[in-house]
Amino acid sequence: MNPQPLLRAKRIAPALAFLMLTLSACASIPEDERTASDPWEPINRPLFSLNMNIDKVSTKPLAKGYRKILPGPMRKGFSNFFSNLAAPRSVINNFLQGKPGHSLSELGRFVVNSTIGLGGLIDVATANGIEEHREDFGQTAAVWGIPDGPYVMLPFLGPRTLRDAIFTPLDVITNPLYPYDGSSTVRTSLYVLQLIDTRYLLLPADKYLEESKDPYVTLRESYLQNRQFEVYDGDPPEDDEFFDEFFEED
Repeated sequence: MNPQPLLRAKRIAPALAFLMLTLSACASIPEDERTASDPWEPINRPLFSLNMNIDKVSTKPLAKGYRKILPGPMRKGFSNFFSNLAAPRSVINNFLQGKPGHSLSELGRFVVNSTIGLGGLIDVATANGIEEHREDFGQTAAVWGIPDGPYVMLPFLGPRTLRDAIFTPLDVITNPLYPYDGSSTVRTSLYVLQLIDTRYLLLPADKYLEESKDPYVTLRESYLQNRQFEVYDGDPPEDDEFFDEFFEED
């Protein structure tokens, strides 16, 4: 069985699942609780609209063209390549979070995929049972006890917590493309291709935002919940009060 489609689905499944959950659950959350994490909503909403309008005329059409023009194996190869570039960041952050085993696993993935996997185009590591443990500096900051802070919508970059926004530059400089000494045109082209590939992977989520009565709230809640999912390695603490209220109304 080819593990690649499952791996790619695994990378975006949490976000899609939380989008679907949010569509049904947001209405049951009191307004004051929904906005407690978003005191900057008057600024965030216009930025959200700006990002959506830019996406509508740029990255979304490019992602659709990317899906239509490139054959599946080529798209899969590019997705694997860019996923492999995140491994050094995960090596560092797993170590900083006190997970040396996960750090070594990510290092092994990077070495294997960068060599036998032809620069990461083929995910040999997953095929051979080397597990992925994706981490970033925002997650490390959370593990160290730094609070989320308010929800923020960054121009062009999209949703973040204030904590994640502050640590985003560290995620950027630990991407192997950042210190690349070759042609700046090559590096820029790879950045653009990575952006298009990421947007392509998120195309299935578009319909959930389009069907939402308030896409801004849907994106906010799904992002914050998915971020908790990532910070707690897929096992976030349960909010018993929320689930009691939700199932009572259901």
